[in-house]
Amino acid sequence: MRIPLLAFVVLLIAAFASNAPAQEKGKKAKLPNIVWITSEDHGPHMGCYGDALARTPRLDKFAKKSMMFRLAWSNAPVCAPARTTIITGVYPTSSGSQHMRSQTRLPADMRMFTYYLRMLGYYCTNKVKEDYNLEKGKGVWDDSSNKAHWRNRKPGQPFFAVFNSTKSHESQIRNYKKKPKTDPAKVRLPAYHPELPEARIDWAHYYDSLEKVDADAAQILQELADAGLLEDTIIIYFADHGSGMPRNKRTPLNCGLHVPMIVHFPDNWRHLAPKEYRPDSVSERLVSFVDLAPTMLSLAGAEPKSWMQGQAFAGKYAKEGPKYMHGFRGRMDERYDLQRSVTDGRYVYLRNYMPHLPAGQHVEYMFQTRTTKGWKDRFDAGKLNEAQSLFWKSPRPAEELYDLKSDPDEVNNIAGAESALIQGKLRELREAHKQHIFAIRDVGFLPEDEIHSRSKGSTPYEMGHDPKKYPLDAIWATASGATDISSDIDLGKALKHEDSAARYWAALGIQLRGKEAVTSHRKGLLKALHDSSPSVQVVAAEVLATHGGKDIDDQSVKLLVDRAHPRKNSAYVSLAALNALDRLGDKVRPYRETVEGWPTAIPPGYERSAYGVPRLIAKIKEQWK
Repeated sequence: MRIPLLAFVVLLIAAFASNAPAQEKGKKAKLPNIVWITSEDHGPHMGCYGDALARTPRLDKFAKKSMMFRLAWSNAPVCAPARTTIITGVYPTSSGSQHMRSQTRLPADMRMFTYYLRMLGYYCTNKVKEDYNLEKGKGVWDDSSNKAHWRNRKPGQPFFAVFNSTKSHESQIRNYKKKPKTDPAKVRLPAYHPELPEARIDWAHYYDSLEKVDADAAQILQELADAGLLEDTIIIYFADHGSGMPRNKRTPLNCGLHVPMIVHFPDNWRHLAPKEYRPDSVSERLVSFVDLAPTMLSLAGAEPKSWMQGQAFAGKYAKEGPKYMHGFRGRMDERYDLQRSVTDGRYVYLRNYMPHLPAGQHVEYMFQTRTTKGWKDRFDAGKLNEAQSLFWKSPRPAEELYDLKSDPDEVNNIAGAESALIQGKLRELREAHKQHIFAIRDVGFLPEDEIHSRSKGSTPYEMGHDPKKYPLDAIWATASGATDISSDIDLGKALKHEDSAARYWAALGIQLRGKEAVTSHRKGLLKALHDSSPSVQVVAAEVLATHGGKDIDDQSVKLLVDRAHPRKNSAYVSLAALNALDRLGDKVRPYRETVEGWPTAIPPGYERSAYGVPRLIAKIKEQWK
């Protein structure tokens, strides 16, 4: 029997529709369930990533059915800014939330991405860590608690569920009462860690913790299997940044940013997978945390928001992968620093904007790990080689460049190599770094106090995108020239700049160049002690107290003591001044009685961001015991 052409077309359309993703008559197309299994302080030390010492058999098995990204970056090497990047799809350096446990806001028309998933009908749960540096706002989660679970959704409702394991966190390395299961003798110490029993034991405890993370992940996978949901659920496994060992966590090199990321798309949702997706495969695409929010919206069939700064790697709105990934570091707890990094997948470029400070500043929480203490003691005793000493040395070079292929531990800085190839790569990544700063309007070139004072009445993101409030061209040019001693920048002229942030960087540049520069710019620095910006005052006072001579020591230290008072100044000015006083050491002794009388509680209103204030006060007092 011959079928008329029109009838044949109708049958063909019906047949095609029967093979399309499941949908209900009169209702929107079915949406995929999405589950994130996450862990903390966990680099790619897994069997599936080639680490033979790691005991991660369940996740290795999961990887066999999934696709791994060879190089995924967390953008930030510590939890709060990393998680802030994830939940927004915006670099914290753009939203002013890059400092460890800071607190600010997004503009009213920008929401955390799960808000949009919920508007699409998703039941969104988080078990349990948030730790965002931004006010959460309403409607972000249906449930974010220890009881949060996809099981509590309405019948048939699609879900987005996060399950986070804390068992590999930095704190778990310090399990010193228990002998590690991993043989410390079999641990490979990275080139920057010295041969210390403490280092081997700490690394062994870290490997032990990964076995526990593996078990937690297996439990979540089993729950999905028992509920018959595996074929309807896209699953992503990743950690929030590199391992909790010193010079991994808090360091925006590959050692601190490289995380495992495994993605699984069941057959029912294979059409949403990255184009290169194959089970038991490795993708060469560069992926970082800023890509997660737009990807989740894309998987749900919604176009990512135009203000999101990442690129969807899967779903309806997937884009080609980026050429570069970017990392950053701001204040870590009580210590200020400003570093920016970029990679093309092989080379890693690092720009130090506070090179007068060592990478291994004394962060109290980091020093609770025995490796840190033993490592620093060896450095102070002059018992380390060059690679092991880099973390503690200052000044640092303005630029660092590492080849991950020949130098996976990132200890051989080739930025000064004469090779035309290397110099070409240095110029390329330096330019990529600069372009990124201006593309996202990086507000990190403002002192932390000015991020907040300049954005009063709005938000740091809005302030950063207003050239009148934030003249980035002038500020960055000054910061770049001032922190590179090979630059011919006129620091005297910069010290008179109309913008206080430019004056701040000019004073810091003088400090980097030492006593001769301080003598040359003495008049300008003395004037800066009375600057309209407390942040400029603090930098100028430290410079003069360090190199200005005894005749102005008292004046400079007194100003720092005044600015350090935790109730008379903003917490951010207090933090900056306390750091300066701590570095000045015995010169603060004449003000001992004053410091002893300071309140030691966290300043009211700054409970999240200024816990470093009492830490620094306590550390300054230690020298008098």
